[in-house]
Amino acid sequence: MSFGKLESAKSKSKSDDDIVIVAALRTPLIRSRKGAFVGVPASSLLQTVLEGVLKQTGISGTDIDDICVGNCLLPAAGYGPLRMAQIVAGIPETTSLHTVNRQCSSGLQSISIIANAIRSGQIKIGIGAGLESMSQNPMNKMEMVPVDWEAMQQSRTAMDCLIPMGITSDTVVKTYGLERHVLDEFAAESHRKAAAAQAAGKFDSEIVPVMTPSGVVDRDDGIRSGTTAQVLSQLKPVFTPSGATTAGNSSQTTDGAAAVVLMTRGEAKKRGTPILGVWHGFCTAGVPPCIMGIGPAVAIPKVLEYTGLSKDDIDVYEINEAFASQAKWCITELGLDESKVNPLGGAIALGHPLGCTGARLIATLLPELRRRKGRFGVASMCVGTGMGAAAVVEVEAHSAL
Repeated sequence: MSFGKLESAKSKSKSDDDIVIVAALRTPLIRSRKGAFVGVPASSLLQTVLEGVLKQTGISGTDIDDICVGNCLLPAAGYGPLRMAQIVAGIPETTSLHTVNRQCSSGLQSISIIANAIRSGQIKIGIGAGLESMSQNPMNKMEMVPVDWEAMQQSRTAMDCLIPMGITSDTVVKTYGLERHVLDEFAAESHRKAAAAQAAGKFDSEIVPVMTPSGVVDRDDGIRSGTTAQVLSQLKPVFTPSGATTAGNSSQTTDGAAAVVLMTRGEAKKRGTPILGVWHGFCTAGVPPCIMGIGPAVAIPKVLEYTGLSKDDIDVYEINEAFASQAKWCITELGLDESKVNPLGGAIALGHPLGCTGARLIATLLPELRRRKGRFGVASMCVGTGMGAAAVVEVEAHSAL
């Protein structure tokens, strides 16, 4: 299917109508059911990042027009506490809030929704956020909603939407002939890069500390600096007996939140607010549900075409590591320069708080582009039930963090 294209982001002249990012922060990413956020309500994590972005920008809460929060696992009743968190964070009841669920891309989808609302003139300033407490809302406690099974069973593809994510990972392994040692090496490298980044303080500027009953938490806790492929090779498959997907080469279940503040370039100039990056576009694409992890390999080319860029124009790719299988396959299939991909590690080391991840990737991507003196970055992930999502951002030479 054909779709509209934008003027190439590479040659496009600056405009006061450009959608810009003026803040992008996250909480530490903490292991679910084991870490310091076990007793911390999801609403408190959201409150913390909302307070953080207001403080960083100096923007009054009264100036925020709308908030979109990406989330996967909160029950419907969880919406109320998020609205409460907004108000306690200093954003009044006159500001609206809503949630969105596009599975693992929910945080990125929320940013796109706010960007489009600004572009259309509906709002001036908004926040796209992502949130997940996998401690308080674990995936294995989710209940299946009623389904007309007689109708659904007429389609094998429809039924494939029910396949557990780990089994789709092993299906990717089998379909594309991936070897176990390659997955373990990829996972070990994720930990190595993340440990080096943490030791160098590269995550510090993107993290808002969280006050918990046991004290202040300001560091990600899933990173294992001593992890090696040899150690990971000793782990047994966890989804299929003969599979290659293990707890060690899969993303960690995690608690966390992130928030991104957007406005037009003209609004930022009027306020004297430093611009961290330019939001150029977001695309989604569908893939077979049984191999849902290949989504980035379809979504990334789509968003590059939409924004008039080539894969070589991109200086940093943040591709969510739901599983080493799918992440590694996508990188290889796209022919990406691996030195540009997840340079600070990914979800295998840092964790994957489902609804938060998309916004977290933006909070990590922008500072890394700045450090590398890079220009364009891509954030992408696979999406449960068979989709991919990807976005393009830009850091301008004069912009300040």
